[in-house]
Amino acid sequence: MPEIEIRPAIADDIPFITKLEHNYETSYVWQMQFNQKEDRNHITTNFRRVRLPRTFRVDYPRSPNNLTSDWTERSGLLVAVHGGEAIGYASLELDIAPSTTWVTDLVVAQKLRRKGIGSALLLAALEWGSNHASRYLVLEMQPKNYPAIQLAQKFGFDFCGYNDRYYTNNDIGIFFAKSLR
Repeated sequence: MPEIEIRPAIADDIPFITKLEHNYETSYVWQMQFNQKEDRNHITTNFRRVRLPRTFRVDYPRSPNNLTSDWTERSGLLVAVHGGEAIGYASLELDIAPSTTWVTDLVVAQKLRRKGIGSALLLAALEWGSNHASRYLVLEMQPKNYPAIQLAQKFGFDFCGYNDRYYTNNDIGIFFAKSLR
C-alpha cells in the first residue's frame, strides 16, 4: 500500500475528489429474487452471487454534478492523501438510522484500487463512528458493486437489508452493518 494519510477533508481536497473516477468494474453481481405467495402472508427475498459473462462497467449511482453539494451536507468527509493529493474519500452521515454512522460513498482513485486504501478509509470510518457515539456503521452500495460487497464481508459486516429503487437511477441499495461496540 502506498504511504497515505487519512484525515478530515479540507476545501483544497474537493477538486481532487471531484475528479476521481467513481465508476467501477465487476465480474459478479448480487442478483435479487423476490417471491410473494398469493395469500400475501409469505414474502421471501433472496440475493445470490452471479458471475457475469464478461467484466461489466457500472456507473456510479449518484450524479457527479450533485456530489459537491452532497459532501457539504454530510456529517463527515474523510480523505486519503498521498503526495499532497486526495486519492480517495469516505462520505459519512450520522443518524440516518438511530445511533448509526452511514457510509454513503467510499471511492478510491482507479489506478490505486486494490492496494488497501479502501480498507484504510473503512477503518478510519469505523473509528470516526465510534468517536461520534454510534453503535453501528452501515455501508450502502449497489448489488452490482461486488468489490464493495467483498470489502464489507472482509471486515465482518453483515448484510442487513435492501431498498428497492434506493438511488436516483432506480438501482437497488443494499446495506451491510457492523457493531461498533
